[in-house]
Amino acid sequence: MTVTPDVLTYYEQGKEDGRLRTGRGRLELWRTQDVLRRALPSPPTRVLDIGGGTGVHAEWLVADGYEVELLDPVPLHVERAGALPGVTARLGDARDLPLPDTSADAVLLLGPLYHLPDRADRVTALAEARRVVRPGGLVAAATISRYAAVHDMVYLGVYEHEPHRRAAREAMENGRLLGPAQGFPAYLHEPDEVPGEFADAGLPGAERYGLEGAFWLYGDVDDWLDDPERRRLMLDAQRTLERVPSLLGVSGHLLTLARRPAQAPASPSGGHAGGRARPGCRTG
Repeated sequence: MTVTPDVLTYYEQGKEDGRLRTGRGRLELWRTQDVLRRALPSPPTRVLDIGGGTGVHAEWLVADGYEVELLDPVPLHVERAGALPGVTARLGDARDLPLPDTSADAVLLLGPLYHLPDRADRVTALAEARRVVRPGGLVAAATISRYAAVHDMVYLGVYEHEPHRRAAREAMENGRLLGPAQGFPAYLHEPDEVPGEFADAGLPGAERYGLEGAFWLYGDVDDWLDDPERRRLMLDAQRTLERVPSLLGVSGHLLTLARRPAQAPASPSGGHAGGRARPGCRTG
């Protein structure tokens, strides 16, 4: 995908790799693994990691036995991911994948929807994922919760500052976060809007999973994650809560899963949605 200068500047700092490997970001990583390992087809199968960054997820997927191809719009990410054993990496745009139809067993978008503020672009990215996955194959997409900015800024102790407070409140109102500090512009989803975007991309029946629950806001979350037994209990507890509708918005991130229908659903014009979908056009 074509990224804005602000987004490119942020990712060229190389912070994203460390975010998921250290501190409370580990909770997002381990919970993503937990949900995906229950949903992915058994290896060896082919997984596309779209917007896969430096390969944090690709690395464990390869270790699990999957064939992984990563596409990302940031050259630094592609360089680093491509150096990982077993990972194929190249530049790519989530809205126009340079891949043939039904060429993957699963498609992951664990970041691209953050950076697409226009709904039509998000639906296009999901429709492209649907196009390249086989019938019955899995499409999984991560989204940031609409309320994450308020929660995070309170946790970090910056909500008292007016620029941060204003940015968090505006994000809660319209979904568009313009970070006043070192972050990047992002789109934050209402939990209830995600399944509609999946459905409009020809992926009905999407299921939502809260990744971190309220645990990412615990003041001693790092201590829990550092202790193997306490970490096991935390992950187990969130698994029991992951699909409670009233708790979805508390998570910093949601993971939404759907499978491509075995047969192409009819489009509004009476045709079929087997090819590329027009942005914003209902195909399922």
